[in-house]
Amino acid sequence: MSQTPDTPPSPDFGSAYDPPMGPLVVVHEDHELLIVDKPAGLLSVPGKGAHLADCLLSRVQEAFPTALLVHRLDRDTSGVMVFALTPHAQRHLGLQFENRQTKKTYVARVEGRLAPESGTVDLPLAVDWPNRPRQRVDHENGRQAVTDWRVLRANETESRVRLSPKTGRSHQLRVHMLALGHPILGDPFYAEGAARDDHPRLMLHSETLQFRHPDGGRGVRFRAKAPF
Repeated sequence: MSQTPDTPPSPDFGSAYDPPMGPLVVVHEDHELLIVDKPAGLLSVPGKGAHLADCLLSRVQEAFPTALLVHRLDRDTSGVMVFALTPHAQRHLGLQFENRQTKKTYVARVEGRLAPESGTVDLPLAVDWPNRPRQRVDHENGRQAVTDWRVLRANETESRVRLSPKTGRSHQLRVHMLALGHPILGDPFYAEGAARDDHPRLMLHSETLQFRHPDGGRGVRFRAKAPF
């Protein structure tokens, strides 16, 4: 989910960590917050070890030294992330994420024709401990996870969908799409065969993020167009 996990998952790489290079893409900047478009393949925060030090947070702090972390996206997910530029903004935004007052939408390409055209997945998730950081549906010990989905277009081989998570569990969108029988294309953990191997990246992008601005509480919404 590529969402805000309850605890940072251990970085997990099927190959060596080779983050993309390129300039920081700033969507919005003001006196309280910074919105950036995270590239796929870049950690949100540092992993364990010097070889995993390069991340979006460190790159942001090079250009904006006061920047503070608010939430995370999975390494393989691209799209909108917000950083606070003051401690007040970090507290304000953090509470909104914690209290599920933010609204997020993602765009994904999934395997096969997804039907019907819209629906909701309500399946609890838990860590798949023997296979960390993979997650799994767990009706006994899992925590509530809810995702709304809507098909944007589809053919017999794949569907383009808009996903609206109501909770922020780790890998939520990825596991929920798998549970429907339509894994996200390019997913190194949950897709198999051509659905995994014939795509250059995880086809999941954080498209929009909506919340109340820390200065005055007005509603704001930011968007980054999906690169696929």
